[in-house]
Amino acid sequence: MSFEKVLIVEDEPIVRSLQTEIFTRRKFAVSAAETLAQAEALICKESFDLVMLDIRLPDGDGQHFLERLATLPDRPLVVMVTGYGSIESAVACMRAGAFDYVLKPFTPSQIDIIIKKGQTYRQLLQVNKLLSDQQGEDEGSLIVGKCPVMLRLSQLIERVAPTDATVLITGENGTGKEMVARELYRRSPRRQHPFIRVNCAAISENLIESEFFGHERGAFTGATDRREGRFELANQGTLLLDEVSEIPANLQAKLLRVLQEREFERVGGNRTIKVNVRIIATSNRDLLSYVEKGAFRQDLYYRLNVFPVHVPPLRERVEDIVPLAEHFLARLSRKLGIKVTGFSESAIRAMQAYRWPGNVRELQNTIERAVILSEEGRSVSAAALGLPTAGGLFSAGEILLNAPLPLDPAAADPTTDVPLSLASRDEAPKVQTIAVMEKQAIRGALQHTEGNRTKAAELLGISIRTLRNKLQEYREAGEPVEVGTTESD
Repeated sequence: MSFEKVLIVEDEPIVRSLQTEIFTRRKFAVSAAETLAQAEALICKESFDLVMLDIRLPDGDGQHFLERLATLPDRPLVVMVTGYGSIESAVACMRAGAFDYVLKPFTPSQIDIIIKKGQTYRQLLQVNKLLSDQQGEDEGSLIVGKCPVMLRLSQLIERVAPTDATVLITGENGTGKEMVARELYRRSPRRQHPFIRVNCAAISENLIESEFFGHERGAFTGATDRREGRFELANQGTLLLDEVSEIPANLQAKLLRVLQEREFERVGGNRTIKVNVRIIATSNRDLLSYVEKGAFRQDLYYRLNVFPVHVPPLRERVEDIVPLAEHFLARLSRKLGIKVTGFSESAIRAMQAYRWPGNVRELQNTIERAVILSEEGRSVSAAALGLPTAGGLFSAGEILLNAPLPLDPAAADPTTDVPLSLASRDEAPKVQTIAVMEKQAIRGALQHTEGNRTKAAELLGISIRTLRNKLQEYREAGEPVEVGTTESD
């Protein structure tokens, strides 16, 4: 990521001319001001990446202007320049938000060091912001599984990871394609640089080009500031194009050019930006059939399909179900603060008998739900998993909301986990009513999601509309269960 626009605020003509020449030779767009008033007028018209700011100016103190720059929406990096340096002055400027502090006279090599530091710092800021926005997503894990096909997959990853070869990962939804991509990144020489993901299926067609390549200020309605795209943020690192088959046809040619030439222009800009990025792509579609239908460019397909990797569905590797479940159980128990001791035999049988149409992602969500519903210090039961029986038409959430669960540990047989509804009627076990268990399940899901109804409904396996209706019923009955509920897209 490079600087493009530099503002020099300097009242000494010779120093101002020297700085202008240094930055101009390095292909920067340079604006200069000799007073704070002129500088104020410039920053009101356009944004800058870097400001070289003299401390002593004819109409004021540069440090006060530094505080003004800190209030800008698109805040530039500010380097304070002075011929009267002191430790106190340097400390005061850094505390006020200066990026660096340099004494006159300085050399071009000092400017080069400042530019390199600033570019690295700006990229780290942008990448950190992007990753912070994605912090709710699964962080991935090492590949778990001992079946022959997964062992072969690990071998392929080990061979291709140290290279810069483009990798195309295919497989059904939820099989762990992103996990494989992250493992490739972790084993690559680029692991010290950014790993940036862009979900091609989740971005509207009119915004995806801006997401890829960034845009200039005023490029379109709403573009109030310049923005770096994912390719630029991933410079020197790895870019994951998730669900690449969803890229619109008019953007495929531009993507092909970036893959071939490693250069592009931002939307609304004419400056060519060069990047060094490793590409990993994923798809849950048969891309070759898309090529045959004319929905995907053939040359782009072959450019992406340099090293193909296929992740098999979970139903084809039944022997990996229990190791994966145990892996998720250990991680989610720590995350949720609920200590469980493992899986009961009936729970293991239920997991192995189920087809897992949602693959590894469904298994992980099922384990998270089961941990929430399990008793502290006991094993996860088949009832807590809430898996539909063969031929069942109900979602897991509907089963949980309509089946009785143990009131206490003694209410279920720890060896068989036979549902209480099937137990001998003569034993008259203690059970909770369906309504009570329904309410507990909803309350637990809302607490876990901190009141987010959309996420709670997803966790329960029911629609947001069903959850809203249930919450309304509880409110009308004077028994609300909300915990500061909100909804998200």
